Amino acid sequence: MIYPKIPLAQTVVQLCKSKGVKHIVISPGSRNAPLTIGFTNDSFFNCYSIVDERCAAFFALGIAQQMQKPTAVVCTSGSALLNYYPAVAEAYYSNIPLVVISADRPKHLIGIGDGQTINQKNIFENHILFSANLKLDLKDEYNIPRNEELPIIKNLEDKFERLLGLQKDIQTFNEEAINTAINAAVHKQGPIHINVPFDEPLYETVDKLSVTPELIELSNKRKPIEDYVIRQCLEDWNTAKRKLVLVGSNTPNAIDQKWLDELSEDESVVVMTETTSNIHGSSFFPSIDQIIAPLDDDEKQQLCPDILLTFGGLIVSKKIKALLRKYQPRQHWHIDIEQANDTFFCLNNHIVATPNQFFENFLPKITYYVKSNYRDNWTLVKQRRLKKHKDYLKQIPFSDFMVFDILVKSLPKNIILQSGNSSTIRYLQLYNLNKSIEVYCNRGTSGIDGSTSTAIGCATVSAKQTVFITGDLSFFYDSNALWNNYIPKSFRIIIINNQGGGIFRILPGNKDTEDFDDYFETTHSLSAMHLCDMYGFDYASVSNETDLKQALARFYSRSKIPKLLEVFTPRLINDKVLLEYFEFIK
Repeated sequence: MIYPKIPLAQTVVQLCKSKGVKHIVISPGSRNAPLTIGFTNDSFFNCYSIVDERCAAFFALGIAQQMQKPTAVVCTSGSALLNYYPAVAEAYYSNIPLVVISADRPKHLIGIGDGQTINQKNIFENHILFSANLKLDLKDEYNIPRNEELPIIKNLEDKFERLLGLQKDIQTFNEEAINTAINAAVHKQGPIHINVPFDEPLYETVDKLSVTPELIELSNKRKPIEDYVIRQCLEDWNTAKRKLVLVGSNTPNAIDQKWLDELSEDESVVVMTETTSNIHGSSFFPSIDQIIAPLDDDEKQQLCPDILLTFGGLIVSKKIKALLRKYQPRQHWHIDIEQANDTFFCLNNHIVATPNQFFENFLPKITYYVKSNYRDNWTLVKQRRLKKHKDYLKQIPFSDFMVFDILVKSLPKNIILQSGNSSTIRYLQLYNLNKSIEVYCNRGTSGIDGSTSTAIGCATVSAKQTVFITGDLSFFYDSNALWNNYIPKSFRIIIINNQGGGIFRILPGNKDTEDFDDYFETTHSLSAMHLCDMYGFDYASVSNETDLKQALARFYSRSKIPKLLEVFTPRLINDKVLLEYFEFIK
C-alpha cells in the first residue's frame, strides 16, 4: 500500500480509520496532498472529490446527517478553509458530527507574506466543539523548523537524543489532540476542526508506515438521571391539567414509539410536532401554524400550558415561539444530553438525558392521569382548521400554496424529503406528511446557502430515494452543488420559481417599490434549464395546475439520469393567497 511519507499525515489518516471516519470529502489542493494520498490509497475510505469547498462541506454534512457518524472534509490552506464555515455553523447548531481537516503552512511561514496563508488556528472558535491545532513533525535530525525554541545542545550525541525526544513529544501531543477531537464529534455530536501543518516536500510516499498512533477509546457511559429529578417531575406532572409537548427537529426513529403512544393516552397532554420532528401519532398536532395563527388572545391563554416539555432541535414555527414567549408556561422542561435553549425565556428544568432515557424512567412511574379536557378541546380546533384548510384550497388560483398542496399529495411513500429553507419549509409546515416520509432541513442556522449540497450528500449514501424541494433563490445560490459526480439517478429536485425571494413579500415592509424589488425580493428571470443541460439532469418546467399534475405523474419513476422539475408561479399573488389563508381558517 502507498502511504504519505510525512508521519503527521499517517497519524491523521490512521486515527480516522481507527475511529470509523469512513466518508472523506476532499477538495483539490497542494498543501493537503499528504492527506489526499493517505485517504485515497486506503480502500477503507469512501473518498469524494468536490471542487467548491462550501459545497463540499454541506455535501459532507448531508452524509453525516444520514449516517449519524463523523464525516470528514479535507482542504488545502488559506481561504479554502473559510468556505467551510457556513456548514460548520449548521453542524454546530444541528448537532451533526462534521470533521474538518485543514492543511496548513508551518508556523515559520505564517505572517511573512506567503500565498494561500491565513491564521487558521482556532478559526471556528465560536462554532466548534474542539479545535486540534497539531504540531509540525521534525523534518529530520538536522533540520529544525525556524522559530522552534530548543535548549542549547553541547554535543552531537545530545543533539540526536533531544531531537528524538522532541519528535516523540510532538507525536504524543498530536495523537492525543486528534483522539480528543474525533471523540468529541462522536460523543457530543457536532463539528470539530483538526488543523494540520505540513512542510515541503508534500508528495513523497513510502510503502511502510513509520508511526503507529495510539487509539484512545471513547467512553459511552451515560449518567443515570438522579432520582430526585424524576420525583420532582412526577409531582408537578401529576397535578398539571395542561401539558404541552413541543417537538423540534428530530432524527427519524430516534424516539421509541411506545413512549409516544403512552403520551397519546393522557388527555391532559397536547403533543405538537413540526414537519422536521419525524414523529407521528393519531392524536398529535402537526401543522402548528394552521392551528394557532387564527387564535385570539383568550384562546392563546387557554392553550398556554402549565408545563411545557420540549425535546429535539430548533423550532421552525415563529408563531408558536411568539405565543409561548407572550403567554409563558409556568414551567418549561427541556430534555437534551448536552444543552437546553431558553427559547421561550422561562426555562427552569434542563433534564440531562436522551428523550428515550427520560421517558423510560418517567412515564412508567405516572400513577394516574389527571382529568382534563385540554387535548379534547384542541382536537376540535384541529378538526375545524383542517376542514377550513381543505375548503380554502378549492378556491385559490395557481400559486405557491396550490403547488405545495399538489406536491405533498404526489410524494411517494418511504422517501427522504429534503427541504430548502425560508418559504419552502414554512409551506410544508402547513401539511401533515405521510409518516413513512423522512424529513430533513438545515434548521441549525436556517440559511439558504447549502441546502442543495446537503440534499445531494444525503442522496449519495441513502438507499431511499431523495426528493429535494427548494425555492429559486436557494437553488441558484447553491448551484455549484450540481458540479458533482456522485448524484444518484433517483435524485429529484423540485424548484418553486416565483422569480425572487417570495418570503419577503409575506413579511412586513413596503412592497412594489424599486428598492424592495432589487434589494429584498431580488427579482430575476433565471431558469435552471441551462444548468441541467450542463450537469446532465433531465429538465422539465410547468406553469399551471394541469401541467404540474401531469409532470408529477412520471417525475418520481426510474430514470437514467437525475431529474429536475421547475415550477413557475405568479410572483405577485403568492403573498396575498397565503395571508388570506390564515384569515379564512379562523
